Parts: sequence; C-alpha cells; structure tokens
Amino acid sequence: MRTTSNYDIICQKITGDLFMRWEDRDQSSNVEDRRGGFDNIGSRGGGRSMPSMSTMMFLWPLIRPLLKTKFGWAIIGVGAFIYFSGFNPFIGQTSTHINKKVDDKKARFISTVLRDTEIVWSDIFRYYGAKYHEPKMVLYRGATTSGCGHASSQMGPFYCPADQKVYIDLGFFDELARKYHASGDFAEAYVLAHEIGHHVQNMQGTLDRVQKLKQRARGQRGENQLQVKVELQADCYAGVWANRADKKFNILEQGDIEEALNAASSIGDDTLQKQAQGYVVPDSFTHGTSAQRVEWFKRGFATGDIKSCNTGI
Repeated sequence: MRTTSNYDIICQKITGDLFMRWEDRDQSSNVEDRRGGFDNIGSRGGGRSMPSMSTMMFLWPLIRPLLKTKFGWAIIGVGAFIYFSGFNPFIGQTSTHINKKVDDKKARFISTVLRDTEIVWSDIFRYYGAKYHEPKMVLYRGATTSGCGHASSQMGPFYCPADQKVYIDLGFFDELARKYHASGDFAEAYVLAHEIGHHVQNMQGTLDRVQKLKQRARGQRGENQLQVKVELQADCYAGVWANRADKKFNILEQGDIEEALNAASSIGDDTLQKQAQGYVVPDSFTHGTSAQRVEWFKRGFATGDIKSCNTGI
C-alpha cells in the first residue's frame, strides 16, 4: 500500500504515459447530459432525439412569440427539420468540430469520477454520523441554464448551491490542456473533485456562513479574502478525495498527482493575471495563488482527512 505520510515524497512523481484507472467501472447516474439537447450520455446517430426539457425551457422565450404568426411557425418548422436532420443549433457552431466519440469518452470518464466522489464522500459523512446527498452534474457545450442563472463556456466549471448541481462544459478540458498546458485525465478529475468540494461545503453550512461574513466584510478586498479561503478548502477536499479514492479503487497511475498539481498551479490567480495583463493584483484574488492551491491540494492528499482542510472559515 502506498504510504501518505510524507506528501513531498508522494507528490514528486515523474509524469509518465500511463493514465488514471477508470475504464469498465461504475458511472454515476446523477448526470444530466445537455451537450446535444438530449439527456443520455453516448447518444449517437445522424438524427436527433427530442430536445431535453431543460433545453426547451431555455428556448421557450424565443419560441413563444413565433407561435403567434404563420411565419413564426414556418421558422419553427425549418428549425425542427434542421435539428432532426442531425445539426443541433442549440450548442453552438463549434460543435461541428467536436469528435463525438472522443467527447462521449470524456463524458463517461467524468461520470466515473463523479461516482467515485459519491462513494468516497458517503463514507466520510457516514463516519461522522451524517448522510451525504449526492449532487447532480450537468454536462453541456456552449451554454445552458442553472439555478444560479445563465451558464456559458466562458464561466468554466462551477457549483450552484441553489440547485446543488455541478456544471461542466466539456470544452473547458480542451482549454485546460491547450491554453493552460494542464493536460491529463487526472487534471480533469481534480477539476470535478474541486467543484464537489464546494458541494460538501454547502452541506456543511460553510457557504452560507461565508456569505454572511461577506455581508459584514469591509469592501471587496475582505470579500475576496473570504472567497480565497473557500476555494483553497475545496482544493484540499479534492486532495482528500484523491487519497481515499486511490486507497479504495487503486485509481492512480504514475504522473496522475503531477497532473493535478500542474492544473492547480496553472489556474492560480497570480498565474492567470500574469498571463492576462503582465502583473498581479493580490487584493483581487478570489481563488488563491498557484503555490497556495498546490499546497492545499497536497495537504488534503497527504492526510486524507477533512480536518486538515481548515482554512480559517
């Protein structure tokens, strides 16, 4: 069994060509697949199934006025013909360049990771005499709706406390590899584990408590400092998950933790600001520096204990 007593040793792995072990394992059933306006992972074929209810709700404000005129009905008819012929206008023009087979594999992978988080966090909550309520994960491309408002690919993955769902545009993983040079399946697993960390915080009452603290904070700087603590704890929770998932499922291969650390480092506030504007503004940080994000993930991974994730909130 791999020891986790010294995270400096654990985390100093050389990136290899092996991949996280996930094939032929259970996938979560708590997935809403909105990538193509339908709800089943892996849906294929030249035509389309009926659009999902969420898609119809999103489009209803546009469709309703068209129902009042013959010309509007004609537009709807043409749109329906195009859609069921195989082209889906609901997910953006970039969808024509998406490899469906690769995209479906990504969906299966991230759904497997979600299942792992469900099992691990259920065990942790049970240990503390509580019940873990599994969140939903919404997969989409381009844009969709959430309980927290409009969601778009520009927002990146996020957790919405209002509906207890994690929203992931699978295109973000392409951007993570291309723009931020943080490729690898475990880098993607880390992203989901971080968002699930926010769901855990929501169940613990942390998000509500921080929101009240923000209302009493002095200015934007104080609010940002509180948010940094929230994000770093979510990074630590992601590390806790990685520790326990590996012990339970033996998922880690050579280089996996390096991928997660690279992802955490690549999306630190200081790194992103330097890339965007050439300098950093610490008072505007909302997620923490690259070094902080790496440190808190490593701390959670080293201990596998949520008690090690106290960031002061």
